[in-house]
Amino acid sequence: MKLARFNEGRVGLVLGNEVADLTEALEVDTTEWPSMGLLRVIANIEKYQPVIEEALKNAPRYSLDDIKLITPIPWPNKVIAFPVNYHDHGQEMQADYRATHQGFFLKPNSSLSGAGEPVVLPDVNNREVHHECELGIVIGKGGKDIPAENWKDHIFGYACLLDMVVRGREERVARKAYDTFCPVGPWITTADEVSDPCNLEMKLWVNGELRQHANTRDLVLDIPGMIEMASAVMTLYPGDIIATGTPAGVGQVKAGDTIRIAIDDLGEMNIPVIQGEGGRTFIFEKDYTPNIIKQK
Repeated sequence: MKLARFNEGRVGLVLGNEVADLTEALEVDTTEWPSMGLLRVIANIEKYQPVIEEALKNAPRYSLDDIKLITPIPWPNKVIAFPVNYHDHGQEMQADYRATHQGFFLKPNSSLSGAGEPVVLPDVNNREVHHECELGIVIGKGGKDIPAENWKDHIFGYACLLDMVVRGREERVARKAYDTFCPVGPWITTADEVSDPCNLEMKLWVNGELRQHANTRDLVLDIPGMIEMASAVMTLYPGDIIATGTPAGVGQVKAGDTIRIAIDDLGEMNIPVIQGEGGRTFIFEKDYTPNIIKQK
């Protein structure tokens, strides 16, 4: 299945170039805050599977061209992100550590956005904002201290994910926490439709220029290892999102750019970049020093 949220929080199943609206059948309240509808579906998918099959017979359908895709899970318990998880990215950024021994960090729910929404640049014009192309993992069955060999039992699905960042040396979360700095989508593709998540090609373009191209087989800490490490520290809950790390090729984006990310089996997102008016803070008033000098 490909489950999507669209327009003002409606939920549907993507079928080719259409989305079947299952909002009422899945008992999703689009006025609820925080929005937990699709999260409940993920947590209780066995209950909702026959409901989905029956509702598809008469569900209204809309063209994907006529709807606005928004982030599938706006209110996960947490977004877990693994830094420097490709050797080539670590080398280009002169990082002497890797995710295998550095661990992870958390991004706020408020940074999440969707395929139909822009990345909004904060007013930090003396700093570069960079794109980072990543595979997103959505947890299905929660758990604590999950052995690496059981990783498949706990994954609901996958999505494309962008981890945007203000480049600098300040705390990582502060530089990655701006609103719209974590686009996820275009929908959640359930695990049964992904041929091999440990062997997925992923690419990112800016204005048609290919900047990032990697395969998830090149991850330093693999998907089973990420599940094991994260769950050793904290309980994983249905709907939690894991950002698996970015490969080499990160670079600046500016207002007017379009970021395109595509991952095998998962689809693609085309995200416009616009300039916002807020976001200025004294921690970013100084220029980033030393200058960013990528290593090859």
